[in-house]
Amino acid sequence: MENVKRVPYGVSNFVEVVEQNQYYVDKTMYLPLLEQQPSNLFFIRPRRFGKSIFLSMLRAYYDIAHKDKFEARFGKLWIGQHPTPLQGTFQVVFLDFSRASGGSGSLAENFNRYCGMAMDLFGRIYESFYFPGFAQKMEEQPDFVSKLNYLNFHAAETGAHLYLIIDEYDNFTNVVLNEQGNEIYHALTHASGFYREIFKKFKGMFERIFMTGVSPVTLDDLTSGFNIGWNISTDYQFNMMLGFSETDVREMFLYYKEAGQLPADTDIDAMIAEIKPWYDNYCFAEESLTRDPKMFNCDMVLYYLRNYMNLGKSPKEMIDPNTRTDYNKMKKLIQLDRLDGDRKGVLRRITEEGEIVTNLTITFPAAEIANPEIFPSLLFYYGMLTITATRGNYVVLSIPNNNVRKQYYDFLLEEYQEKKYINLNHLGLMYYDMAYDGQWRETFEFIAHAYKENSSVRSMIEGERNIQGFFTAYLSTNAYYLTAPEVELNHGYCDMFLMPDLLRYDVKHSYILELKYLSSKDFEAKAEAQWQDAVEQIHRYAEGTRVRQLIKDTQLHCIVMQFRGWELARLEEV
Repeated sequence: MENVKRVPYGVSNFVEVVEQNQYYVDKTMYLPLLEQQPSNLFFIRPRRFGKSIFLSMLRAYYDIAHKDKFEARFGKLWIGQHPTPLQGTFQVVFLDFSRASGGSGSLAENFNRYCGMAMDLFGRIYESFYFPGFAQKMEEQPDFVSKLNYLNFHAAETGAHLYLIIDEYDNFTNVVLNEQGNEIYHALTHASGFYREIFKKFKGMFERIFMTGVSPVTLDDLTSGFNIGWNISTDYQFNMMLGFSETDVREMFLYYKEAGQLPADTDIDAMIAEIKPWYDNYCFAEESLTRDPKMFNCDMVLYYLRNYMNLGKSPKEMIDPNTRTDYNKMKKLIQLDRLDGDRKGVLRRITEEGEIVTNLTITFPAAEIANPEIFPSLLFYYGMLTITATRGNYVVLSIPNNNVRKQYYDFLLEEYQEKKYINLNHLGLMYYDMAYDGQWRETFEFIAHAYKENSSVRSMIEGERNIQGFFTAYLSTNAYYLTAPEVELNHGYCDMFLMPDLLRYDVKHSYILELKYLSSKDFEAKAEAQWQDAVEQIHRYAEGTRVRQLIKDTQLHCIVMQFRGWELARLEEV
């Protein structure tokens, strides 16, 4: 196949993708649907879900300055056969607020400078629709608000149709919230704060507005100044507008296989089965639970595909290392270092149970981030939780996949490591011995000892749930297994199943771990009965057909650990 399309990993410019022969997953069928909505729209999605390239496509479609390029850019896409009357009818003001927070000046100066430059560019692009010298006059306006007023006056005079597109509308305020604190954020977004005043200017000036971001925090704080926005983030009609469906992924993988970019014997089904537990399972609307397939994180899929094409096999690291910056941003936004007991409790509960039942709050002010009841909704918008079920008028929000689960484990791990540092390299060598030689005792004793050391620093973390959280956090650093807490095996839930990652490693041994806890005062009276129950439980799990399927030809070890308070009292393979 000649001119094989390039994988657009990390590319967010639609024009670049279509004009430089890169692979594009068509999302243009959503344009007519968006036109039927109210004129001013907000759309929230987690990072790396394709927001920027979608906005770039939107801009290319509606921009009157590029009307003559419609056929070349959109001819092979869905909208090319079904254009709407609004195609190529707008002058587009495009702002990316992630670029508005840097610089040497004050917050207001940096913001004003960036937005002013965007307006100057607008003046140069659309001068021919106004009068000679329009662009120069735009540049002479002293600030962003003056430039907006100047445009508003002349657009009305000429009958121009204006479309405002804002990428990462909340980025600027999230940076402020992180680095400057709540008081400065409040001053920006309330009363006569400059950010709020800007949004008031937008109202009534633009025929259409489309904004995206990663959280609805700013949205709530701005709404009394900008009270015309319609939030479509949890509308089932747009559940699949961003991200990849399994069909999208299958078609893409097949394209590259047929183009000779993947080995001839590549099993597409096996590839999809491999990435599903890592990148799939996102659902953003309650009504979509029964009508839509789950969605993949598109950047992660492209990362995997690119590596597979280069190596002829899946990447050693299933999590894209470039997302570490996202993780750090997430950590700051979640404000882990400043989490109070209640929110820490929410985070730990989600990590250990994998889900939480809650009301999904559509928007909330920044002041409410500290509210433990709001916190799960914030995690949902960041992509750290997804809708998996309903319970009456509540939703069940769950950890979507292994990629995100690893981030939760890292939150816990960081907390434990701060209390009592453990050498993870040393632990990693023990995991190798576990996986290949079946030498498990030293590893579990090592983690049990670390638990005792950690617990003695903070006596309040004693208890069976906290033992499980501790073991989960440290076992998650193990490369050879997918650490799955509370897996349903043969009509029951085991505490921990170390599922061998046989796609990447030739592991010889697998493990089911049952953790049992008794307080010191109850231990003598109840220990033996508890032990016998644990042995019966773990044998029942081990006999399940699902376990046999998952462990393949590895040797299964059933390990029971019994704790007396912080102390490991008994450890045996049964």
